[in-house]
Amino acid sequence: MNTINVKTSKPYEVRVGKGLLKNIAREISDIKKPGKCILISDDTVFSLYGEAVKTALGEAGYTVYETVFPHGEESKNMETVLSLLTACFEAGLTRSDFAIALGGGIVGDVCGFVSSIYLRGIDFIQIPTTLLAAIDSSVGGKTGVNTDYGKNLIGAFHQPVRVICDTDTFSTLPYEIYTAGICEALKYGVIRDKDLFYAIGNADIEDIVFRCVGIKADIVENDEFDHGERQLLNFGHTFGHSIEALSDFKISHGHAVGLGMIVITRACEKAGLCESGVCAEIEKALNAFEIDTNITYSAKELESYAMSDKKRKGNKITLVIPEKLGKCVLHTISTDDLEEFIGL
Repeated sequence: MNTINVKTSKPYEVRVGKGLLKNIAREISDIKKPGKCILISDDTVFSLYGEAVKTALGEAGYTVYETVFPHGEESKNMETVLSLLTACFEAGLTRSDFAIALGGGIVGDVCGFVSSIYLRGIDFIQIPTTLLAAIDSSVGGKTGVNTDYGKNLIGAFHQPVRVICDTDTFSTLPYEIYTAGICEALKYGVIRDKDLFYAIGNADIEDIVFRCVGIKADIVENDEFDHGERQLLNFGHTFGHSIEALSDFKISHGHAVGLGMIVITRACEKAGLCESGVCAEIEKALNAFEIDTNITYSAKELESYAMSDKKRKGNKITLVIPEKLGKCVLHTISTDDLEEFIGL
């Protein structure tokens, strides 16, 4: 097992290894003594791991309540939040109790948001079961839900008290969901670590998770509340969110980020802001995992959805641009110039 210490306003450990769910009570007992907790999951993940986690915690003296919602992006909304809050009230949770997010990024984001507002904040533990959640959304404290106006526009910063990543759970992932995580892993390589970029596909997945989380922890520690450097983690996201929405979420978040990386890198190469050939390297890496890199949306369509991006301030928007593999920087342009800049 590898451990990364995340030194935010509320420090915590990220534990990465094989077989951690088998000893889940041992993994959390030093931070949350036996008492009440609510296990929040979706129907797919709960059917795989939920009963085993409940049983293990129950045998260790925890009183475990459960609430399960339908899997998928359509559940990431305020209606689900209200149903989970109701479950917390009905379980009689107090501020000394805690929640557990068992699942992928949607479960983690929703559970984290509920934990941030229930009784003005209770502890929660992240147990990511997808590669994408393990390396990205489970770490850093961003929580939230979607609205008709865009992704993750309602939310809060609320750090978990521990993240437990059992890499054995990746064995049950459909290939499409696994490769969505690969897209995010490649993102970390582009923004900070060229060697990591080229290692993906060859190195042990536990090592990949450890290296990605290490990069995210370092960035989040420097900019916990997303005022500057942390925005680098959004490489590929501005247009990735547009692609998700335009596809009516048929293209998953991870794959949309992969396409978003191509959009912004191609535009940067054309504008002379990026070394030539970086876009081709990203496309090659994505194609190696059978990810379709064909982008069917126009610059105007992508620009329209990007207007609701959280990084927009007035008539300015901050883009994350790659100068070369392993180094990204922030670049602000006028929203009036965005469509021309994309130039598809």
